[in-house]
Amino acid sequence: MSGYETSDATLAAIAGLLGSTAEHVRPLPQGVANHVLLLGDDLVLRIPRTEQFLPDLVKEAAVIPYARRAGVRTPEIVAFDDTCSVVDVPYMVLTRTRGTDVACLDLPATGTERLYRQVGRELAKLHRLTPETAPTLAGVPTDDGNADPWALTDHLKDGWIDAETARWLTGWFDRLSPHLPASPPSVLIHGDIAPQNLLVSPETAQLTGIVDWGDAEWADPAADFAKVPLTGVPAMLDGYRQETGISTSPPIWEARVLWFHLTWALGRLKDPVPRPGERHWTAPPASRLLSLLRFFASAPPAPWADLS
Repeated sequence: MSGYETSDATLAAIAGLLGSTAEHVRPLPQGVANHVLLLGDDLVLRIPRTEQFLPDLVKEAAVIPYARRAGVRTPEIVAFDDTCSVVDVPYMVLTRTRGTDVACLDLPATGTERLYRQVGRELAKLHRLTPETAPTLAGVPTDDGNADPWALTDHLKDGWIDAETARWLTGWFDRLSPHLPASPPSVLIHGDIAPQNLLVSPETAQLTGIVDWGDAEWADPAADFAKVPLTGVPAMLDGYRQETGISTSPPIWEARVLWFHLTWALGRLKDPVPRPGERHWTAPPASRLLSLLRFFASAPPAPWADLS
């Protein structure tokens, strides 16, 4: 796979296009898909590591303007070029969003609740975008919705979980499935709403921005709740409901969110490919999944108690 090099000459050329110099280019924490650098004090430069990740950057270039017009707090695109005609790499330059990602913070319970309520409101704004209201996003992929949690659970019996746990899990999926809509709406989702993609002011615990749109797709809106800590979901749903006015009863949304949480966790446990130290990694290790199971083992906490 061909890689894109961030040579001094390349960085100097991009900096010059933005009225800066190579001396003002500084590395930021890296993800698996992109080289990320600070350009001066107010801009962020992203260069895909290989050709494999270029389609995600192209997708971001299409999706971010729509998200911003919908009112979502996310950085603005200042420059984007995937032709390699000006410099020898594709690149994107965005405005810098001040803040620290949630994965690096130890917020108090009240701050965490307030934060996830804000995230829920931002998702509600994003989820107003549909294939009908944003037809020019035709290149954004559609989730096929074919994940089968019963098959995942059955596969994990081969050395991952015991038969009793498997029966308990399938019982939960049997219980949740009647609450799922036969034809869920298809909306634009971020696809990776995880702590490391949520920027927050450490002083105020206010959400300053949502970043990294490479996993955006058309999907069931409940899928955007799958990668945040489950303890943050009630506040997130509360903010979502405040913004959208969706009903609080019966607990259909709780069922859908829990369905995606469990299905995604089981899928990652089946094929975890751990990469210690890489900030993009959000899949739960076995210990986290078992904690999730214990979270429901005795009596499901609110707001899921009505599903038991």
